[in-house]
Amino acid sequence: MMEKIQRFGGAMFTPVLLFSFSGIMLAVAIIFKNPLIIGSIANEGTTWYNIWTIIENGAWTVFNQMELLFVIGLPIGLAKKANARAALEAFVVYLTAQYFIGSMLEFFGDFFGVNYNQEVGGESGLKLIAGIKTLDTSIVGAILISAIVVFLHNRYFDTKLPDFLGVFQGSSFVVILGFFVMLPVAFLFCLIWPKVQMGIGSMQGFLASAGVFGVWLYTFLERILIPTGLHHFIYTPFIYGPAVVEGGIASYWVAHLNEFSQTTTPLKQLFPEGGFALHGNSKIFASPGIAAAFYFTAKPENKKKVLAILIPATLTAVLAGITEPLEFTFLFVSPALFAVHAFLAASMSATMYAFGVVGDMGSGLIDLLAKNWIPLFANHSGMIFTQLAIGLGFTLIYFLVFRFLILKFNFATPGREPDAEEIKLHTKKDYKAKQADDAAGAGALAGGNQYTEQAAIYLEAFGGSDNIDKVNNCATRLRITVKDENLVGADDEFRAGGAHGVVRKGNAFQVIVGLDVPQVREQFEQLLQVND
Repeated sequence: MMEKIQRFGGAMFTPVLLFSFSGIMLAVAIIFKNPLIIGSIANEGTTWYNIWTIIENGAWTVFNQMELLFVIGLPIGLAKKANARAALEAFVVYLTAQYFIGSMLEFFGDFFGVNYNQEVGGESGLKLIAGIKTLDTSIVGAILISAIVVFLHNRYFDTKLPDFLGVFQGSSFVVILGFFVMLPVAFLFCLIWPKVQMGIGSMQGFLASAGVFGVWLYTFLERILIPTGLHHFIYTPFIYGPAVVEGGIASYWVAHLNEFSQTTTPLKQLFPEGGFALHGNSKIFASPGIAAAFYFTAKPENKKKVLAILIPATLTAVLAGITEPLEFTFLFVSPALFAVHAFLAASMSATMYAFGVVGDMGSGLIDLLAKNWIPLFANHSGMIFTQLAIGLGFTLIYFLVFRFLILKFNFATPGREPDAEEIKLHTKKDYKAKQADDAAGAGALAGGNQYTEQAAIYLEAFGGSDNIDKVNNCATRLRITVKDENLVGADDEFRAGGAHGVVRKGNAFQVIVGLDVPQVREQFEQLLQVND
């Protein structure tokens, strides 16, 4: 069951990866349309203003069509075969469901307690999706319906029909099944979702009233669940769903960023919900403190090797907000350190929120500059300096606490292992030398690239293609289910391919690859086909 949940969570990350660039472009457009920053050239009606409005409208694509992105993205990660066809099936069935929901509300709205004659948005509970006036089920409805279609696809896509019905096989058969399944599903949405919307409204009130503790608990859960891959289920409803604000924090923040940047009213007063998007501060401020603790506690003869590992991992965490390479460096040496990290990260967010810091700060420094600091600096520099002071203070706290715990309990963090070879960085040259002794492996790599080389190392470490059952990935991890876990090699074998670590749970494995994981997975699956 846990494997299925992790696979589902990883699949959800496929569309999430698109939000970062779109958010940055929206922030940049808003900055260049702000006369307080750019000057009179950015006044409404000027050519400059119109050009950046065009760019801004294009950048809204991902946020305005969020439901469709999740509908299409889930089958890419979850379908066991013909992923592209599964994505098309999910798209068609989802739109069918929206037409059913809209029609049911139009004719029987009173029965469901919905006034279909209201304008979309606001408190109506209605939304236009692909031009269809329907219930605003946000990404929750998209995920549920897409999951149903993936189930139908995996089970019935290969169903053989009589020859005279051959035109209805494959994707057509899945869509036909989906058509009839969506009738009761649409009815249930109409019956249940208005009540869910009322519950969400109540939860928003609870979280808002929970204040500092609510922010602490949210951030703690978002961090502590990273090893399981279940952290996606924590932040997604807040950042991209309706947990605390309609449309999600990410969408709401950029929609009102221009308004926020031009007022001197404290942002915590205008947007208290922004306290639930401060978890990125731990990526920016905690990572240097953790890295410094690792470096200064390493054995003198190993410090250069440790530095070679820590510099790229820390820069990735600070600039891009991808912390897994750094966190997984110590997670499996000492889970206790990771628990301390989650506690301190939550405390940092809660402290910032208590002192008035809010915004959309879920990623790295690049994202933070574009979507928060630059557009807000003119009128909210005090909040920014407060955030900096608290963040740097926690950098020092992280360093002191981690250094104390590492020395106190003699944790074998990088550079302190009994075997110095554990921190060696393996190069492509090392890999090719190894492959020279494996003729079969070298043949599989003919005409390949660096991703093929990584994939081949991982495939060999997993015991070969005959031992592979399922393949999937999330933002930074290659997720593999094997048939016999006893055939899987040691972590060193995966590190030879550049892996930052390996999560093991029964026959389910997660290789911490980094942001190249989609390309590595593609080559991994190609090697499986070659070996077959």
